Amino acid sequence: MATKKRKLNGLGTSAEQESQVSNNNAQGPTRRSARQRSLAGLQASSGSNETPTDDSRPVSRAIGTSHPPNKKIGSVKPSPESFQAIAKQKTSLVSRSKLQPHLVNPKTQETQPPDDSSTYWLMKAEPESRIVKGVDVKFSIDDLKAQGGPEAWDGVRNYVARNHIRSMKKGDFAFFYHSNCKNPGIVGIMEIVQEATTDETAFDASHPYFDPKDSPEKAKWSVVHVKFRKKFVQTIGLAELKSFAIDKGPLSGMTTLKQTRLSVSNVTKQEWDFIISLTDTLDDA
Repeated sequence: MATKKRKLNGLGTSAEQESQVSNNNAQGPTRRSARQRSLAGLQASSGSNETPTDDSRPVSRAIGTSHPPNKKIGSVKPSPESFQAIAKQKTSLVSRSKLQPHLVNPKTQETQPPDDSSTYWLMKAEPESRIVKGVDVKFSIDDLKAQGGPEAWDGVRNYVARNHIRSMKKGDFAFFYHSNCKNPGIVGIMEIVQEATTDETAFDASHPYFDPKDSPEKAKWSVVHVKFRKKFVQTIGLAELKSFAIDKGPLSGMTTLKQTRLSVSNVTKQEWDFIISLTDTLDDA
């Protein structure tokens, strides 16, 4: 039986860098997307290094699928007026099906009423190969999609991240964030389909994130099961997220931008809706 796929784990040890990013090149589509139009005219600058996450280490090799690299978005620094104009435009123009893409029936295109009780999260995993105890711990959104069914998000070895895991409810949604890679950022959406249970990988001495101080009698670590829902055609990069956090921008309070080493963090409804409004076409489940 194939080993269970890896997710994020405890304190990271390897530095995570993001490559310099630039505006869309000439080989991209000639039609300008909504996000490209909203960022047009803003001066791009080079990206900055991203602090490695506390538990951005998945567990065993997943079945990956090859796909073209995401287009890179330049690091921009809009003015406060730009923030207000963009936020106002996004809020007024984005439909409910756009803000809640996971609630759209792909066959009928009918939108189900949003569940106001849902909570939102951001969860990080490493999409590029890294060997721990002889096991490749890479795990990308394409790996999650390839699994088809629910996947255990195991390997979390940080108490704050673990507490977030235990707070998740069935039906909550999370952004899938590619971490510790050349182009870090939000790449899609997944749903919490099973609430927290014991992370038994902590008891396995051969597992990359074995915890010798943990025991089944008094388990310290937990997992939730997640399922693929959407993949964004274009990554919402770290540099772009940061650009909306300066000067009291709409993402100025976003946890993942303040606690960069935290692999599982909460996302407010306002932050969720704003980030969704930045996306273009979505790849359905």
